[in-house]
Amino acid sequence: MPEVTRAKTLHQGQFNRLIKITQATSRYPERDVLVLILGHCGMRITEISRITVADVMHASGKLRSEISMREAITKGCRQRCAYLASKPAIHALGTYLQYRIERGIGTVVGSGPYRGLLPHQPLIYSSRGDGMSQNTKRRVLETGEEKAYRACDSLQAHVTKLYQRAGIKGGSSHSGRRTFASKVLATTGDMETVAQLLGHASIDCSQRYVDVDQATLEAMFADAL
Repeated sequence: MPEVTRAKTLHQGQFNRLIKITQATSRYPERDVLVLILGHCGMRITEISRITVADVMHASGKLRSEISMREAITKGCRQRCAYLASKPAIHALGTYLQYRIERGIGTVVGSGPYRGLLPHQPLIYSSRGDGMSQNTKRRVLETGEEKAYRACDSLQAHVTKLYQRAGIKGGSSHSGRRTFASKVLATTGDMETVAQLLGHASIDCSQRYVDVDQATLEAMFADAL
């Protein structure tokens, strides 16, 4: 059996460098930084491309504390939530929303609900000024049922280039989810929690995501005794 190449997990210094270089070199830094951070909150690239303004904001304009990812937009067709609990994620989201408002990207004329943004339009806009292009693919669910799903190959390729530009060897659009999974396991020691947050039906699938260093594993065993 050939060895499966897995996306690199990032330590904090690499993540900080990724964000700084993206801010300095990206044509659309507000958007790209948000996409990277949401990926490190456990979201798939296609899920990021398909969430709407209403998914992250109340009509009052207040940001939601959690993003409900509907069954229709997840690869596994399983609804789950991602939580906007970290200051970097909240700041990046606010910065990008303000960027869109100031430039009239997906807005209505005059003030209104959702800070004047169209609520059911995609949160992430392409350079063309509309939602990211989607490709239709098919996969077999755990139940054996074949299901069609959408994949945003263009954003996936773009995010992988952001990792390459930052000089992170082995980094790709999947690095965010792998890094997130590894951090959750290191913090909780619970694969079921990892599976729930990633949207997996089985911990067997989640186990392929985690990459925890030896020192962390030893500390987890020490704490358990």
